Amino acid sequence: MDRRVAVRAALKAGVVGVFIGMIPFLGIVLTGALGVFLYRRENGFALPTALGSRLGGAAGVVAFAINALLITIRIFVFHAQQEYTEAILKVAQRFGANAADPDIQASIHNLFTPSGLALTFFFGMIVTVVLASVGGALASLFLRPRNTRV
Repeated sequence: MDRRVAVRAALKAGVVGVFIGMIPFLGIVLTGALGVFLYRRENGFALPTALGSRLGGAAGVVAFAINALLITIRIFVFHAQQEYTEAILKVAQRFGANAADPDIQASIHNLFTPSGLALTFFFGMIVTVVLASVGGALASLFLRPRNTRV
């Protein structure tokens, strides 16, 4: 595996993955697959599944880091915490939770404490890396050359 090509592919896929990631869950899987596709296109070498998974995970880390930076800037610089709180309350209502319940509101407000943000960051990173790794592994399986016996 050529590390320079892999780093470039992961960075490119991660940047594009910020926009693809707007499709819930599937976007992150596609980000990992895009990393493997870009590597194969530039290097011409089909990655084994394990390396494809690692490359997809790296692309997911890049996409997550950019998203986390953008959200953090928006929350703290532009004071958009109330907008995010309202968005989370709407999502909770869609899933059947009573948004007027004080316990639910306290839980959501706790997400914006330093410990809540750290916990959200940690679990978001884990989910992103796992989904992007799955996408990288699937792409390496689908993009490998086929043996055609005649």
